[in-house]
Amino acid sequence: MLAAFVILYLLITILIGRWAALKVKTASDFVVAGRSLPLGISTCVIFATWFGSETMLGATSEFAQHGLLGVIEDPFGASLCLLLVGLFYARRLYRQNVLTFCDYFRVRFGRKAEIVSALLMIPSYFGWIAAQIVAMGIVINTVMGISTEMAMVASGIIVMGYTYMGGMWSVSITDFIQTIMIIAGILVITYIVVDAAGGLTTVGERAPAGTFRFFPDRDWNSWLHYMAAWFTIGLGSIPQQDVFQRLMSSKSERVAQYSSYLGALMYLVIGSLPLLIVLCAQQLYPDLAAGDTATILPDMVMQHGNLFIQILFFGALLSAIMSTTSGAILAPATVLGENLVKPFFHDISDKKFLLIIRLSVVAVSAIAIAMAFASQDIYELVASSSVLSLVSLFVPLTAGLYWKRANEMGANLSIVLGTAGYIYAEWMETTTPPLFVGLVWSIAGMLIGTFFWKTRPAAGNAVS
Repeated sequence: MLAAFVILYLLITILIGRWAALKVKTASDFVVAGRSLPLGISTCVIFATWFGSETMLGATSEFAQHGLLGVIEDPFGASLCLLLVGLFYARRLYRQNVLTFCDYFRVRFGRKAEIVSALLMIPSYFGWIAAQIVAMGIVINTVMGISTEMAMVASGIIVMGYTYMGGMWSVSITDFIQTIMIIAGILVITYIVVDAAGGLTTVGERAPAGTFRFFPDRDWNSWLHYMAAWFTIGLGSIPQQDVFQRLMSSKSERVAQYSSYLGALMYLVIGSLPLLIVLCAQQLYPDLAAGDTATILPDMVMQHGNLFIQILFFGALLSAIMSTTSGAILAPATVLGENLVKPFFHDISDKKFLLIIRLSVVAVSAIAIAMAFASQDIYELVASSSVLSLVSLFVPLTAGLYWKRANEMGANLSIVLGTAGYIYAEWMETTTPPLFVGLVWSIAGMLIGTFFWKTRPAAGNAVS
């Protein structure tokens, strides 16, 4: 019955994607859903940006081993990111009326900045998508018993298929439905498991020492790594195409801003519930906690949950992973098509441009599936995908929006030096977290380029 439910769920998702594809008439419909999403759907779409494998499997594994200090990056850092986007970026970026972050870099800093930012942004998604594909493979293997490898390929093709058909319309409609399933499933399971464990007070009292510790030791090195965990997604995912694309799909800049706030709140609250569930699971089923911490929740549900609980849990889990995967595939595919391929064609028709982006969806999916086979560590894949955008794109994006003097040379040096500094620190295995080295070098590049090269800002600069 559970396997039949999973198959039915996947089929329904494909049908929804096919129905959403009927709304796609132009490339703008495909990329940003015609900039028409109301507050409710926009909030669900933004909430679903990262609520996937790391939140449900990776973060729970880290929490089981290290307590709250192990999950600062997600869900806390991810919630911080959405809050900061709403406070400082949503309205200003929405006014740009462009399809990609890299379009903004072209308008603000010139064609070179557009190309460099695109070349850095696209690879940063492959690890993220691969992590979701690995997670889907684990889920389907757990439920249906087929090999993880076969499940990874099948699930990757399914998500690629409905994303190819409907683009952001498919992502938006499926995200809305999947968010409802996520919230309903997790709330019910949390209530049942907490009740079985004796209530919140009992669970808290039985938790291992240090589980709820939120701040590190009082030494410089511990605090540096603590702040690095906050910055990885908290700042690193601000200059990412998936967040930007979901914001641009809102029907107004006010909707974009408020959906960011609501998405941040939802992510923090709903993203904390899997942590509570795994804490209860450790107390109820210590034999599972002694095994692979990444599979505590699936194992608990399969071994001790009735069919109703199994359907709720795996429905929520698949919903979370698929909603994240589809948006993560569409984001780099849009950048690839819009900023790297389209410029080679003069006076290209909208129909051909739409085909280019759809083919880019296929290319991105294929590379991510290959990466999923190369590494199947979910937390490692996700972490590697966020740092690159932090050290290369965060500074020029923020400077471009808030500093009128920021120029093309400053942006290009910021991107190049930030990336070089991060790679150097990784190679030298510095005691300082490499992302801080990259971030400092990126700031230095922006300052040097702006003050020592008196180039004029690109035409069309809109800093408001």
